[in-house]
Amino acid sequence: MTSISDEEFADIRPYNDDEVAGVLARLKSDRALADNLAKLRLPRLKAAAPWLARWLITRWVGWKLRGVVTVAEFQQLVEPQLQRQIAATANFSSAGLENLSPNESYLFISNHRDIAMDPAFTNYALFSSGHRTCSVAIGDNLLRESWIADLMRINKSFIVKRNIKAPKELFAASRQLAKFIRFTISENRGPVWIAQREGRAKNGCDATEPAVIKMLSLSQDRKLESIGDALASLKIVPLAISYELDPCDGAKAAELAGGADYTKADDEDVRSIGLGIAGQKGKVHLEFGAPLMDDQLDVATVVAAIDEHVVRGYRLFETNLWAWQRLENTALQPSVTVYPGTVSRATFDARIDALPETHRMLVLEMYANPLRAALERTCGSQ
Repeated sequence: MTSISDEEFADIRPYNDDEVAGVLARLKSDRALADNLAKLRLPRLKAAAPWLARWLITRWVGWKLRGVVTVAEFQQLVEPQLQRQIAATANFSSAGLENLSPNESYLFISNHRDIAMDPAFTNYALFSSGHRTCSVAIGDNLLRESWIADLMRINKSFIVKRNIKAPKELFAASRQLAKFIRFTISENRGPVWIAQREGRAKNGCDATEPAVIKMLSLSQDRKLESIGDALASLKIVPLAISYELDPCDGAKAAELAGGADYTKADDEDVRSIGLGIAGQKGKVHLEFGAPLMDDQLDVATVVAAIDEHVVRGYRLFETNLWAWQRLENTALQPSVTVYPGTVSRATFDARIDALPETHRMLVLEMYANPLRAALERTCGSQ
């Protein structure tokens, strides 16, 4: 790859340490951020005396951020809150990181179920195992306010430009993104996380979009490299993320039921982020794979390897089994390993039955499809 510099990615990359002071100064004085925090932390006071709630929150933010001058210090400030949130909403486990070096940078490509928690759980697993935390891809559709973009980029997020229609501009943005990801990996600036597809797999069918891998190949220097060289340099590690319960299952069903006519509310993605963070998830398991390092890689090979790992590494819970049994109208125990969870069959059935009737089948499909994928793989291997 030809020589490039950090400034080539200034409009999409995470913030550097020398930018932290200016970013924090903006956040401390941002009225919209203060209003949103006041609504969350001081709802009664916000309703009765919004100016006082805003003033108190502004003082509190300034106090919390005192002495923070680097990205690492900001993440250390956030990490205890993340740890408490995970402990309160999930029974977490992971495997496979023991086979990866904490001193190397990898590109983690995972299935995608939750906007915020997929990368958050990845970072939690990395941090807990002595690895560096990831730079995380986030679509610009989620960054409608400047304070959200500042918070994300100071927390090691980089921007994926999705609101582009012109083909030449789209190609340029995709190539910039590909080169940024490769630059981060090749310069050993830490691991990177991206999803295997644009948008969450709302129906529970995890499949890698070839367009994502084609985008990554755009970092190729065509005069000097093959696509295999470019993809191998990324040290792609497939990652399977499994949830016993999806806090957003009902909301996803509503969107699926709406079909092509469904229109998202302006704050719907933000509400989904909040629900995914605060909602009960039961058991959550991350299964890290091995790096794809063969210089003969191509787009189809990488897609197949990620899909294979996600199916093989997905930890099936009883909720997946119960949904499949309800859809199939059977008590059959299929020939796959199913792990006990944290909720009872009665609780799960009540969760489904509380949904609007037109949404129940969609949510059952959502939970059953990972088991179906495992069954198809088992049958295909015989």
